[in-house]
Amino acid sequence: MKVPIALVDDHTLFRNALADMIGLIGGYDVVLQASNGQEYVNAMSNGPLVAVAVVDLHMPVMDGFDTIRWIRENQPQTRALALTFDRDEVTMSKALRAGACGFLPKNVSRGLFSEALQQVAIIGQYINEDLVEHGQSMTPSAFEAERLRVVGSMSQRELEFIRRVCQESEPTYDEVANQMAVALNTVNGYRERIFHKFGIKSKAGLVIFAYKWGLVG
Repeated sequence: MKVPIALVDDHTLFRNALADMIGLIGGYDVVLQASNGQEYVNAMSNGPLVAVAVVDLHMPVMDGFDTIRWIRENQPQTRALALTFDRDEVTMSKALRAGACGFLPKNVSRGLFSEALQQVAIIGQYINEDLVEHGQSMTPSAFEAERLRVVGSMSQRELEFIRRVCQESEPTYDEVANQMAVALNTVNGYRERIFHKFGIKSKAGLVIFAYKWGLVG
């Protein structure tokens, strides 16, 4: 019997990519997707049984911290795994205090995500301090400076390629090439340069990268 999973994240494309990755891991069934905590709460009034809820910490309407608190108080049979781009100890401890059974940065590898999901589902906890950057998190000014560096290191066509790949319609690279009115080899060139420059390994990784640095809305 597959373990029922819920995904709560306001970025549809990221959520779908995560669902696809969970499907490839095997042994799990994504039975519910929600774009914020309130949507998840509403769905639970007559929704399916959920063993693990994978919850983004930063969402509109009802954020991940409040969602995890609600799960702890109203769904003791459900374990929450927190996801975030923030890797600082303060965010981790806040999520754990809210009731999270595990904490993961959004850009972890498929192997680490699989490990975390398994341990939360079976053992009930996953804490890997090696994934947390100890000390202060990046300040807003430092983040903006790094974001400008990232943006400045790419051409306008490469940025356009990223925005088109990240459309919620999830276009193929062939479709992106048609939209940009260029050959598929040109699009592949954009992809290869970006992947090499930033250590990206997959389309899902590109989506995470784009949302992290505010390259798409």
